[in-house]
Amino acid sequence: MVKKKKKSYDNKFARPWKENSPVKAKKHLGQHFLKDEEIAEKIANTLSLDGYRNVVEIGPGTGVLTKHLLKQDMKLVAMDLDTDSIVYLNNNFPLEHAEVMSGKSTLQVIEGDFLKYDISTLFGDEQFAITGNFPYNISTQIVFKMLEIKEQVPEFSGMFQMEVAKRICEGEGNKTYGILSVLVQAYYDAEYLFTVSPEVFDPPPKVQSGVLRLVRKKEFTLDCDEKLFFRVVKAAFNQRRKTIRNSLKTFDLSPELREEIIFNKRPEQLSVADFIELTKKIASDLD
Repeated sequence: MVKKKKKSYDNKFARPWKENSPVKAKKHLGQHFLKDEEIAEKIANTLSLDGYRNVVEIGPGTGVLTKHLLKQDMKLVAMDLDTDSIVYLNNNFPLEHAEVMSGKSTLQVIEGDFLKYDISTLFGDEQFAITGNFPYNISTQIVFKMLEIKEQVPEFSGMFQMEVAKRICEGEGNKTYGILSVLVQAYYDAEYLFTVSPEVFDPPPKVQSGVLRLVRKKEFTLDCDEKLFFRVVKAAFNQRRKTIRNSLKTFDLSPELREEIIFNKRPEQLSVADFIELTKKIASDLD
């Protein structure tokens, strides 16, 4: 019988996944723990740390990604709702990964819900990045929360359900291009990095996963009313099969504006720049 060759880990901080981990994935929290060291390291390396040192990791679980993040020079806050994970990261993790804990980085573990947490209590008005193996049931909500505080978030990366990650990065002219695509790409350069198969998780999800990276644009203040921009984009895609003329009926626009060529198009045909121009036209018409 030929013995299977054990997987080697060149990095001294990388340790194989423990099947008897004290933290078990909980279905109600949407947990699927990443157990592949190479993928964890690739995600950790998506952050440039250019102009910032603060990082929030959402859903650290058993710390597989956490230890690779800590190899860099950062102030890391690991935030999780799972009490078991919090206890493990505070007690067992520092002992099991003494090498990485003795490096330049610092680790603060917080039991909390990122969607409700007042991030200003962590970093004040300092810049920080967000990363993680995000729970798929709240991943889009995490992105919307990030957009609310975009002035402080120069980079964002992490693991999503593949379809969601691709949708965020999709360009106009495609069926999956939608609200999230436009709102994110208005402020960030979005890049789909790679696909991850189910077997590298415990338990394996029933879907493929994907990792993306968002880098905030140098000029990320829109040349239009931003609140109106959000309203226009959401209204347009809420009836995506209709033309802009029909989907924006509730805005009570003038007949003259509604006759412009752009109103003949469907929302997926409009680029981010088109939506900005449309918003400016609507704002002028409503004055």
